[in-house]
Amino acid sequence: MSENGRAEEARGTDDAPHLGRTDRPHDGRPGRTARVALSSLVAAHAISQTGNVVTAFAVPFYVLGLGGSGAEVGLAAAFATAPVIIGGPLGGVVVDRVGRRRAAIVADLVSGASVLAMPVLALTVGLPFWALLALVFVGGLLDSPGQVARRVMLPGLTERAGVRIERSVGLIDGSERFAKLIGASIAGLLVAAVGPVASLFVNAATFAVSAALTGALVPAPDPVRTGSPNPRDDHPTEPTEPTRASYRADLAEGARFVVRDPLMRLIVALVLVTNLLDAARGSTLLPLYANDRLGGAAALGLLVATMGGCALVGNVAFGFVAHRVPRRVTFVVCFTLAGGPSSLAFALGAPLPVLVAATALSGLAAGALNPILGTVQLERTPEHLRGRVFGLVTAGAWAGIPIGALLGGLAADTIGLAVAFGIVAVVYTTVTLTPLAGGDWRLMERGRGTTPRSPAPPL
Repeated sequence: MSENGRAEEARGTDDAPHLGRTDRPHDGRPGRTARVALSSLVAAHAISQTGNVVTAFAVPFYVLGLGGSGAEVGLAAAFATAPVIIGGPLGGVVVDRVGRRRAAIVADLVSGASVLAMPVLALTVGLPFWALLALVFVGGLLDSPGQVARRVMLPGLTERAGVRIERSVGLIDGSERFAKLIGASIAGLLVAAVGPVASLFVNAATFAVSAALTGALVPAPDPVRTGSPNPRDDHPTEPTEPTRASYRADLAEGARFVVRDPLMRLIVALVLVTNLLDAARGSTLLPLYANDRLGGAAALGLLVATMGGCALVGNVAFGFVAHRVPRRVTFVVCFTLAGGPSSLAFALGAPLPVLVAATALSGLAAGALNPILGTVQLERTPEHLRGRVFGLVTAGAWAGIPIGALLGGLAADTIGLAVAFGIVAVVYTTVTLTPLAGGDWRLMERGRGTTPRSPAPPL
């Protein structure tokens, strides 16, 4: 449990999630049940993210197999990530309204169905480029709400299971790293052995397994008190519906909170830029570099698996010291190492062993980033706003990803891979050093300007 959460419980606030209450007596079984639920939630997240990794491999190599250019690879990557800008804000409102567990299950099922349609069409009537873009877009539309739903379920299960919030956030981030490690290895071998189309069947299956795991082992959370006479729970009943504000009002309430919180604004701006650069590098430049200079999907799988595996190690190691180290300085050092050195190695045309070593360093450093950011967001956001706020923050942070993926392809076709990687290295290093300037970035430290858990005031 976070320091902020302990302070709230000591004050006896009603807006803390009831599932996370540890002050009521029990025989130990609820704690064990919560630990099983927490483990299942993390596992479902990992399985769902593994499917995303397979898609990230299969789609670019399918486009290249059709004779596509770097710009078309970038366009496909842009269509895969653009839905987050829509699905993040609107999906966050849906998560707060229909329930986190239900939203996570539906998101996995819809994403799996859209992915399954790709190989089915390709093997029957054909899958032209425009149809691929449409299905990739639909598949990504609910991906962000599904991720938000699982992360918003995290604090209650974490507190009941008796786990520190930093470690719990690290677990779910580590599950994504683990998914990259396993998914990249599987995807690289699958694409190389059976082709990108057949590998998408595996992707569809992962979404189905994730939905089944969430439905079977992750319980619906208890009602969340928001200060109104009618609590919003995971299965809203008919009497509560008329008292709810409109979707627009709910979305505006979350937006006001994000806009008025100075640290949230800084986080969104910084991660927007770095995600743009990461998209240019990971979604477009890396597949093109692997296809052109490293022999194809197997080498790309090795690099992505190295990144995921080392990030997982860094994530686990950071979980043991997260509550002892200064957040801001750790964040800056790790963020800079996560993007600069590896991009520079590609820009210089280093041999594959050097690229693997630089990628390993980036992965180890990256393991600390999301636990810090996730913990800060959970500490600063009122519980009943978390779905909306997380969706909006995700949408803002991901807004640059479609642009980055497209720019990466255009840069590869115009200025070349080496120069494009060099630009990424310089800009990445520069922007990730900005939190050292201080100002509102100091609010990242524990106990500095934590936002009260109450609705944002009207504009």
